[in-house]
Amino acid sequence: MFGTLSTSQGDNPNPWTYQYEWMEEVVAAGARVFGQGTTKSINAIFSAKSYLPFDFLPTWKEIRALSLDEQKIRFKDPELRARLVAEEAGMKPKGTDFQGGGAATTDPRKPDYGNIFPMFDVKWDDPSIADLAKARAQNPVEVIMDLIIENEDLAFVLPLVNEKPADVLSMLKNPRTLATFSDSGAHVCQEMGSSLQTHLLSYWVREKQAFTLEEAVRKLTFDNASAWEMNDRGLLRTGLNADIVVFDADAIKPCLPTVQADLPGGARRLVQKAEGIAATIVNGVVSLEHGKATGALPGHVIKGPLAA
Repeated sequence: MFGTLSTSQGDNPNPWTYQYEWMEEVVAAGARVFGQGTTKSINAIFSAKSYLPFDFLPTWKEIRALSLDEQKIRFKDPELRARLVAEEAGMKPKGTDFQGGGAATTDPRKPDYGNIFPMFDVKWDDPSIADLAKARAQNPVEVIMDLIIENEDLAFVLPLVNEKPADVLSMLKNPRTLATFSDSGAHVCQEMGSSLQTHLLSYWVREKQAFTLEEAVRKLTFDNASAWEMNDRGLLRTGLNADIVVFDADAIKPCLPTVQADLPGGARRLVQKAEGIAATIVNGVVSLEHGKATGALPGHVIKGPLAA
């Protein structure tokens, strides 16, 4: 198993096609190999309620220590706005040595505003901050401040890899690439990948019609279970584990991510739920109903054959 990754950013773009060629060579030599693919880009996510790329800059740090209501008031101050924009202008560009903080992304250098997108919707068609700055005749930093003033819950997405929908679709169409690769916890408040499955069903099936519903369901269930040799699940069949998701094919979609401060010590994390799911059944017992836990805990650790 390995992650199939592609990027068109920077001076050294990484296409994913050579990874496919390598998988074919491995299979031809007699081994089993699978690429773990995404259904959308892998993103860093930041917001006023979590982190911004400028939080380590002196004036930004001072303002960001205030309440959100106070921050929005200060963001309207023309003199302060000019200082905040000037501080951002002094950030070193990507590709240079940098010493500093910056928890918003994996790269705390000067942002590429052509690759930062306000998350107005869960579709893959939001304008970039650079696009909005051009349309509004504003500095990109001012655009971010104004968007926060308008909606303090707004998330901003920074694609890191698999940025192009065409690349992602080619991975999903490849018979050796699985529809998985969800990182929903390790980065707590910086990344949220738990919507990959609902995104496949809402975007690639319903909106783009790149797959039939049956093809997508197989990708999310049987194909993954088979790849890990978990032969007691992945199908609706007598004798197998009754792990079932009941959903409305016309309504299922990911919700916008939110920030919740419910970790130990009040630490923050990203949460992204879904619409259109009536029930999640684990081992024959309803554990979630319309997105809410029932209190039943019928699950257990899943072990593959090598762990037995």
